[in-house]
Amino acid sequence: MNYESIFIISPDLQAEKIGEIIAKATKNIEISKGVVRAVQQLGKRKLAYIINGFYDGNYIRIEFSGNKETINTLENFFKFNDFVLRFLTIKIENNKFTKQMSKITQAAEEKNNESTTEQQSSFT
Repeated sequence: MNYESIFIISPDLQAEKIGEIIAKATKNIEISKGVVRAVQQLGKRKLAYIINGFYDGNYIRIEFSGNKETINTLENFFKFNDFVLRFLTIKIENNKFTKQMSKITQAAEEKNNESTTEQQSSFT
């Protein structure tokens, strides 16, 4: 079965620590006989409400194939990791959903790049 897991990490972490958490999550998937299909760092975004005193969080998306053991292993990793604020794992029925999510994330990344460029040009 194909699954997608989105989780929010503490905004205070540096890039290398975020990379370590993503590596551990993908390793947990592979150890439990799953296959990682895609990993996306969606960036730092404002939360809808305050979680553990944080207003922002780093969003990560992992798409993978596996079974119940894979999901249990991954979600246990999220539950016992203090840096993971929230997580959600869903089953993906077909590729249409995946293609739509890819388009949405690409549009969001382009928008972030444009706003960064505008901010940099206003400082010069």
